[in-house]
Amino acid sequence: MSEPDKRRSIRSFVRREGRMTPAQTRSLKQLWPRYGIPQGDVPLDWPTVFGRAAPVILEIGFGNGEALVAVAAEHPENNYLGIEVHRPGAGSLLRMLEAGKLSNVRIMLADAKEVLAAQIPDASLTAVHLFFPDPWPKRRHHKRRLVQPDFSALTVRKLIPGGYFHLATDWQDYAEHMAAVLLRTPGLTDISGSVRFSALATSRRQTRFEQRGRRLGHVVRDLVFQRAD
Repeated sequence: MSEPDKRRSIRSFVRREGRMTPAQTRSLKQLWPRYGIPQGDVPLDWPTVFGRAAPVILEIGFGNGEALVAVAAEHPENNYLGIEVHRPGAGSLLRMLEAGKLSNVRIMLADAKEVLAAQIPDASLTAVHLFFPDPWPKRRHHKRRLVQPDFSALTVRKLIPGGYFHLATDWQDYAEHMAAVLLRTPGLTDISGSVRFSALATSRRQTRFEQRGRRLGHVVRDLVFQRAD
């Protein structure tokens, strides 16, 4: 295997499926045709995917889906695409989407980086949310962190002019790593301290990962970078 192939094989996640509950299994089987998008190599057409034209916000790693459902219910004017690799979380999200009768969310079970590269049209996303990704705290695992120069450059390409990339973590070392990478990414501007940053940081719904981190005494840090107009 060549060096480039080795780099491509590095994943930012490990599939820890856990046990699927009967309800999660039923949801995946029955509701996937309504809300799920298969992974492929053809760019998605948002009006076709959602049945309407509206701003599209991508959430990478939605966990059990509670935060994504809450924001989608609060902002019906937006369309939301959630990408996750763990099937139990997808099953839980599907149940909540049906219970809430939400029609502005679609989900994918896939590697977000692969989806961004192959299926997300350039300059088509209003925002990208990455909340509490795996921090890979051990130094030898830092190469597995999702936020790297190539991923950051790819994200910029997918944002509309003026669109934003909102990240949050409770690991100080990862926050510093994220900031260093994003500050070096052409086309992105740090808008920390701005009115827009304050509004986005305060309106973000807490995830269960954040709640656990806060219980452990971790300091949560939000970062928001905006694509140049």
